[in-house]
Amino acid sequence: MKKRYLFIVLIILSLLSVFIGVEDLSPFDIFHWTDREIEILLVSRFPRLMSILIAGMSLSICGMIMQQLSRNKFVSPTTAGTMDSARFGILMSMLLFTGSSPFVRASVAFVFALLGTFIFMKILDRIKLKDPVFIPLVGLMFGNIVNSITTFFAYRNDLIQNIGSWLHGDFSMILRGQYELIYVSIPALIVAFLFANKFTVAGMGEEFATNLGLNHRQVVNLGLIIVALVTAVVVLTVGMIPFLGLIVPNIVSIFQGDHMKKSIGQVALLGAVFILFCDILGRVVIFPYEISIGLTVGVIGSGIFIYLLLRGRAYGS
Repeated sequence: MKKRYLFIVLIILSLLSVFIGVEDLSPFDIFHWTDREIEILLVSRFPRLMSILIAGMSLSICGMIMQQLSRNKFVSPTTAGTMDSARFGILMSMLLFTGSSPFVRASVAFVFALLGTFIFMKILDRIKLKDPVFIPLVGLMFGNIVNSITTFFAYRNDLIQNIGSWLHGDFSMILRGQYELIYVSIPALIVAFLFANKFTVAGMGEEFATNLGLNHRQVVNLGLIIVALVTAVVVLTVGMIPFLGLIVPNIVSIFQGDHMKKSIGQVALLGAVFILFCDILGRVVIFPYEISIGLTVGVIGSGIFIYLLLRGRAYGS
C-alpha cells in the first residue's frame, strides 16, 4: 500500500467532492465563475472538504493509538465507549452550561471522553480473558451503558430529538464559521506522529517498555488524552462516525505490519480516502438528496468489522 497511490486517489476524490453538489460548479469554466459560485466554494464546499479530511485522518490515527496501547486490534473510539462518553459530555454541557460556546462544550466533552476511555482501560486491565473478540464486545456494552444514561437524561429534559439529530454524523451542514473547532485536532495529530515510536514500544507491555527506559504510564496517558481530545472535537463538529478508527488501522496493518511509525502515514491517508469515498457515495446514490456520513460509514464499516472478526477467529489472532 504505497503512500503515493493513496495520495493520488485522495487528490482525485477531493476534486470530485468540491464539484459534486446540487449547485453545479463546473471545473471546465473555473475562470468564469460568478460571485455566487465562488461563495459556494469558500463557504460550503471547502469547509466540508477540510472537515472530512481532518476527521478521517484524526479518527483513524486515534483508533491506531488505542489498538497499540490496548494490544487489541478490535479496540477503537467506537468499541471503547469513547464516542459515547463524548456524546454524554456534550449533553451535560447543554444542561449545565446553557448557551455555552463550542469551546466550553468541547472541553466538557473532552473530560467525559477521557474519563470514559480511562474506565474502559481499567476494565481491560481487570479482565482475565484477553480474547481479541471478547474485549471489543465489553467495550460495546460499556458504550451502550453510557449511551443509555445519555438517553435517560435527554428524555428527562426533552432533548432526545435534539441530541439524536445533532450528533448524528453529517457533513451537509458544515459551513464556514461552524467547523473551525476541528482544527484543534491537527496539533494532537502532530504529537501522535512525534510519539509514534513510543506508542509502539508501550504497546509491547508495561514490563518490556519499562526495561527499555520508557515511562509506560506517561505514554499511555498521553495517548488517551490525544484520543479523548480528537474524539470530542470531531463528535462536536460533525457528529459520531462509527467504525472508522477500527477498520482503517486493521487494513493498513495487513500490508504494513504493526510498527506505528512506519504505518501512521498510510493510516492517515487511507482514513481520509475512506471517509471521502463514503461521503461522495452518500451524495450521489440518491442525488439530489444526501445520505449522512454516519449511515454510509456505519453500513460499510460494520460489514468490514464483521469480516475482521471472522478473520480473527479463523487465524486465532
